[in-house]
Amino acid sequence: MKLGLNLSFAVKRWMKPDVLAKMCAEDFGVKHIQFTWDLVDPWWPEKERDLIASSFSREFEKAGLSIDATFGGLAAYSYPQLLAPSKEMRDISEKFFMRAIDMTSAMGVKVLGTPLGGMDYADARDGKIREERYRSMLDSVCRLASYGKEKGLQHIEIEATPLVTEFPHSPDVSLKLMRDLEGTDIPVMLLIDWGHALFKPLLKDEADISLWFEMCKDHIGAVHLQQTDGQWDRHWDFTNPGGMLSPEFIVEKTKQAGLERIVQYLEVVTIFEDTDEHVYEGMKKSVELLKAAFEK
Repeated sequence: MKLGLNLSFAVKRWMKPDVLAKMCAEDFGVKHIQFTWDLVDPWWPEKERDLIASSFSREFEKAGLSIDATFGGLAAYSYPQLLAPSKEMRDISEKFFMRAIDMTSAMGVKVLGTPLGGMDYADARDGKIREERYRSMLDSVCRLASYGKEKGLQHIEIEATPLVTEFPHSPDVSLKLMRDLEGTDIPVMLLIDWGHALFKPLLKDEADISLWFEMCKDHIGAVHLQQTDGQWDRHWDFTNPGGMLSPEFIVEKTKQAGLERIVQYLEVVTIFEDTDEHVYEGMKKSVELLKAAFEK
């Protein structure tokens, strides 16, 4: 099984590429890295943005690590993006994702992942508008796949989220989305997050990772790991005593689904007021626990 690390834990803490690369390589010992746009904003001026972003890929390569993908972080997720209320907002979002593709390409990275956006509360509950937003989003993703091909991307990964105002949010909607996006210029795949997939208040009986894996396994490009209680999207590290997941359970369910080849990136999102020391120790211990189970 393959363990990776999303750099979300480093946001507002470890922002120097050489320091962060050394930490991931020597302290955590994780080979697969998913870069977050929270460290470099795709909207920054192109020349300076690409120099800064490339410094991360260069330092990580020097440290013997692979940045497998870039991923939309917390800042990008807060905006409505491709499901926004107005066409002007959706057009801006498409340009934003094109800039993220540009940045990913400049880093020499071949995969881009992101959630697609969120609808206005009232729009999401209007069947006609909901369908219009869905169709508009499909068109945008197709164009982004074409643009990604021009820029040398291998595929795009769409994250399933735990909100009914977003696409996709459930196993069946995820599978429908993948089928509706068949034939794009580069493959569009799913990114499944353990915490999102087990979010009981929304999914109820569908809050079952075995169901997600069974229905979607042919389309999964990557997985996010987090410790969760199934009641909120926690993104805890694996030292939190309130969590419901054990590394052994993760390994068991992954092997049952035949998904050992898929990289699972630990994605920890901390409160900004926490100390760097506490975050570091939680990350180090979490990686140790997960590696012990993954490498058995």
